[in-house]
Amino acid sequence: MKILAAVDGSPYTKRMLAYLAAHDEWLGAQHEYTLLHAVPAVPPRAAAVVERETLKSYYDDMAEKVFKPIRTFFVRQGLTAKYVTKIGPAAEIIAEAAQKGKYDLLILGSHGHGTLTNLVMGSVATKVLANCDTPTLLIR
Repeated sequence: MKILAAVDGSPYTKRMLAYLAAHDEWLGAQHEYTLLHAVPAVPPRAAAVVERETLKSYYDDMAEKVFKPIRTFFVRQGLTAKYVTKIGPAAEIIAEAAQKGKYDLLILGSHGHGTLTNLVMGSVATKVLANCDTPTLLIR
């Protein structure tokens, strides 16, 4: 099974990883994992005055802060994964990647903030579900 896991380094990502570890009987090493991190884009006016290499280094550093502990977790669990970083709004990037990659399952750590609708899932999860047909497992 091809599994896409969206990660952001938050406590909700840690809960998602704990869930994976606790349920290795059906989410084990036999699956193909892709871990996706969406780094928020630097505003265009700021990006215009920053050197391209500096901006790339910033995005790489932000992604590495998220991926480093996850790589350690995956090694301890005996799992391999592909690590992907994309720049832009998380919900759009996750939904698009899930659709285009033809994943069998999307896993999201979720939390609720803001409006009544988002108290159940969180705004990113709500937007992803609205724009994606991939079966999704939300971990709270």
